Amino acid sequence: MWTEGDIVFLLDDKGKKFWLKLERGMIKLPSLGVIDGNKIIEAGDGGCVSLAGKNFTVLSPGVSDLMEAVERGAQIIMPKDAATIVFELDLKDGDVVVEAGLGSGALTTALLHSVEPTGKVISVELREDFGDKGRRNVAKTRSKRLWTLRIGDIRTIELEQKADAVVLDMPDPWVAVDNVSRFLRSGGRLCVYVPNTNQLELVVKKMRASGFVEVKALENIQRAMEVHDMGVRPSYEMLGHTGYLAFGRLACQAQKQ
Repeated sequence: MWTEGDIVFLLDDKGKKFWLKLERGMIKLPSLGVIDGNKIIEAGDGGCVSLAGKNFTVLSPGVSDLMEAVERGAQIIMPKDAATIVFELDLKDGDVVVEAGLGSGALTTALLHSVEPTGKVISVELREDFGDKGRRNVAKTRSKRLWTLRIGDIRTIELEQKADAVVLDMPDPWVAVDNVSRFLRSGGRLCVYVPNTNQLELVVKKMRASGFVEVKALENIQRAMEVHDMGVRPSYEMLGHTGYLAFGRLACQAQKQ
């Protein structure tokens, strides 16, 4: 059941989304004017409403919807890569995940969804301005209570608890691996996201030299398909290279300490 304060969107017949926070009574919505919030709440997820002479489907957002709707600054991690990150890190309820940096908070949205209702996501961000933007985007999620933001440097930051997984989205992740090894639990999983192959080579070599096992690297390529009455073909616009992913698990902690 929906309640006031939930974030939903209206989908028109052309696929355009109109985002709003649920409230009872009249709501002012850009491009649509003033609408009746009671009608939206009563329609429920998947319901249909007529507003300003147009028909809309009312939908609650999934993780990919929220990621694509974030207020952007830096390039975000796309849903196709976020899904792989969540799967390869084996995230689940109760896990503690550390990410650096926060950026616009798109990946944070996926991480929070994966560890709810009792897990925790700690975002470490160097830049205060990125922190502010991330706060606004994370505030739209239902799991914001599980989130902590630390302004600082992942290369030197002290964390009071062990993490089950760490994600590094930064230009020089190899310089953070040693510090990450201090708060990542034995057997814990590390993911690194980088845009260039020279960065990938450096961080994979560092992971192998720092006690990580099952180290692997990959790239996701995703192509949409256009399905019409007259035939089916690949989309002319392909979401190709976005970044390279490296994964590994921390082992041999007893020998390192």
